[in-house]
Amino acid sequence: MDALLLDWLSLLLRWLHVITAIAWIGASFYFVWLDNSLETPPEWKKEKGISGDLWAFHGGGIYEVAKYSLAPPTMPTTLHWFKWEAYSTWITGTLLLIAVYYFRAEYYLVGPNNLVASPALAISASVLYLASGLAVYELLVRWIAPKNTRLFIALLYSYVVFSCWLAPQLFSDRAAFIHVGALLATIMAANVFLGIMPAQRGFMRAVDAGKTPDKAPMLAAKTRSIHNNYFTLPVIFCMISNHYAFLYGHPYNWLILIALLTITAYARHFFNLRHRGIIKPSILILAIVATLAVAAAMQIGKNQKLKQSGGENGQPSQTIVLPSVADQVETDQIQAKREQAESTKAREPVTNEQITELTNQHCSGCHAIHPSNPAFAAAPAGILLETTDQLLTSKQKIIPAVQSGYMPLGNMTGMTQKERETLLEWLAQTQ
Repeated sequence: MDALLLDWLSLLLRWLHVITAIAWIGASFYFVWLDNSLETPPEWKKEKGISGDLWAFHGGGIYEVAKYSLAPPTMPTTLHWFKWEAYSTWITGTLLLIAVYYFRAEYYLVGPNNLVASPALAISASVLYLASGLAVYELLVRWIAPKNTRLFIALLYSYVVFSCWLAPQLFSDRAAFIHVGALLATIMAANVFLGIMPAQRGFMRAVDAGKTPDKAPMLAAKTRSIHNNYFTLPVIFCMISNHYAFLYGHPYNWLILIALLTITAYARHFFNLRHRGIIKPSILILAIVATLAVAAAMQIGKNQKLKQSGGENGQPSQTIVLPSVADQVETDQIQAKREQAESTKAREPVTNEQITELTNQHCSGCHAIHPSNPAFAAAPAGILLETTDQLLTSKQKIIPAVQSGYMPLGNMTGMTQKERETLLEWLAQTQ
């Protein structure tokens, strides 16, 4: 597909996805708040079958909301069903995944050192990753959740941890975070399609037939709705994570991912309790402390690695220290060779001419006013890397991208570790 057409398609799908996601998240949060905010109605409302009501002011008017135990004496002509918010969000998200990660699999989906090396195989692995994750969830929610809630939570959490570990093994680091979010979002949409809507249709069939609806399917549907509620913030985090290379490019990115998913889900618990009139600031405080602990652990890991790379007297060697929390991943063999070379001969400063030659080979094919790479109609993210001045302008973005191995995309140009070190050294010596 033409690169410019693909860019326009991605832009359109991204906007549609954002709009539908806002609608779904808004409806989800609203109904959780509504259900927890209903008050006991007066007796005359109870006689009509109303189990709870709420009065609200919004947009210049007063609203009265009432919830029936079963159904009103007379069914309304129009009954609104909340399903297309979920369906349209999943559909646009899936199309966006295809447009960005499948059509450009060799650049965005395949990583330099992953188990899956070919674009076709990576796409197949992506589909299988999402489908198998949904299948596992459905088995757990149908067979384990009704019998043992704690066991269900433990098994589900364990599978999410496994999925966070597996994704970076299969896909590029950036695509790995997106796939974990896509898996959770797929489960959320399936909860609506496979659990919530069938239960609501069964409820309506019973009411139309003058029978008392079976409560079990409705309780199961509410459980799925609660799962969706706790998945929401983790999914949002995954979907914006592609802007933060220092997270997905970290050597222990899967541990960072599961930690932040846990923190965001836990933070959501504060709001759910608050809607029920239970205020526990300790939840938000603990979530903030845990986030700071993750950041501190990343920094400590960086410092330990720098210490290990020092000389016999514990003094730092000529290893370049760069202002980023993302560490440069090096094998022991490469490190040993570099130290040996540095011990025998002083390293010459990297020249602008060397960097221009290097970036012409590995960077400016995409990051140019007129990219020669057919996958791009314009420079990704508007970053131009055709001159040394442009390199310095985007220095803070280049460092984590090169350190993490994220750039060049899929390492299609075959950039070596030596070349990465050369570029990073030049960036460090040009203040």
